[in-house]
Amino acid sequence: MPRLDLLWTDVLIWLLVGLTALFATHASRQPHLRGAWRNVMRSRTAMISAVVLGTYAAIGLTDSVHFNPRLADGEDGRPVYSTQLVSLLDLLAAPLLEKREKTYSAPLATHAFVKETIELPDGSTRRDYPRLNYGGAHLEDPERDWLPDVLRTSGQGVLAGAAVWGSFVLLVSAIGARRQPWSVAGQAARLLGGRTELPWHAALWTLLVVLALAGAAILLSGKYHVLGTDKVGQDVFYQAVKSIRTGLVIGTLTTLVMLPAALVLGIAAGYFKGWVDDVIQYLYTTLNAIPGVLLIAAAVLLMHLYMSSHAEQFDSVTERADLRLLFLCAILGVTSWTSLCRLLRGETFKLRELEYVQAAHAMGVRHATVLYRHVLPNVMHIVLITVVLDFSGLVLAEAVLSYINIGVDPSTDSWGNMINSARLELAREPVVWWSLTAAFLFMFILVLAANLFADAVRDAFDPRLRNAR
Repeated sequence: MPRLDLLWTDVLIWLLVGLTALFATHASRQPHLRGAWRNVMRSRTAMISAVVLGTYAAIGLTDSVHFNPRLADGEDGRPVYSTQLVSLLDLLAAPLLEKREKTYSAPLATHAFVKETIELPDGSTRRDYPRLNYGGAHLEDPERDWLPDVLRTSGQGVLAGAAVWGSFVLLVSAIGARRQPWSVAGQAARLLGGRTELPWHAALWTLLVVLALAGAAILLSGKYHVLGTDKVGQDVFYQAVKSIRTGLVIGTLTTLVMLPAALVLGIAAGYFKGWVDDVIQYLYTTLNAIPGVLLIAAAVLLMHLYMSSHAEQFDSVTERADLRLLFLCAILGVTSWTSLCRLLRGETFKLRELEYVQAAHAMGVRHATVLYRHVLPNVMHIVLITVVLDFSGLVLAEAVLSYINIGVDPSTDSWGNMINSARLELAREPVVWWSLTAAFLFMFILVLAANLFADAVRDAFDPRLRNAR
């Protein structure tokens, strides 16, 4: 069996999952938080976005469990493991890794995109598009059999996804029927018909679309290259799916770096005022005066120089790329905490003058207790809204930084690296468009879902919007 070997980003991702679970448990016990999140769930847009974000998160978590494959037993009988790290997603998508073509091929193609010199049975040669080694290799006559086979395989995938969705709906309906005086069929009809307090029908129908598309893509990828192949013949669909983890890491782990500094310094500046406020203002004003791109570029170049000078400290290319990814998250966190800090400072200025805070001071309550009991809970809506809104910006920042070669390591699968590599492909004739399109499509769906969900969170948690209703 393979040996579990988690990367630093894996550990931090699962730590973030644990913290999210703790926050969800805490929110379920607090009436005001429970009510606010219930208002979020009342939005059909938020429920649809949550399904999409959950799909991305599931793929990212599957790609955040890494192993060292077992090679063989050594002379002393002990198992020998490879130094190459593979994730659980790599194991599930192993056929896509093995089916590598020579060079470019279009989505669902059966022939290569570039003409080659082909030797005919009679010994003569001609320039033509050769058959792919794996894409559509099972077809005897591609011109005749390709379209029926694609339609049949897609239909089977859609039906398989619908079957999984139906089983899930029946399971949820059976659980709900035990708590309410409804039959399983009646509960399913209520869920799918939108006759519940929360719009579960929006989430379930969205889940049907996701599972149907996933089923069709999975079955088609077993016979074709769904989104084509790149210059070295690697499957573009696999690259786009693998890039999900990088986008999620950038968007979430940066929060772990940014949030503590913004919370502590922002609340301290607004609460204590005086020289504390002056020092903190000087700190974030100075940091804001430095162009963010230049600071990130300098830090990444220093990190690259260190890794080049100490190559013996890294057992594999994956660990080296992971450290660079983690360092990029740290740099983005250092350069992005100032805006939240400024917002918290202004909100704390207002809170410290309110009656209940003044009453706590008059009763001799310690500053730490006042901050924990009265100030922190009343600024959490700003923290939550800012974090959710900043997620999509950080995902886009990774793409931009990788495009100018100061982002993640070139060996790391990311949408930015895909866009960067597709830059020269657009100058070809005919144009190789599918790498750029795949990266744009996956990134667009994630950012759109995050922004729509962030709007629902802002509407539910912002006191000014709640009071205006």
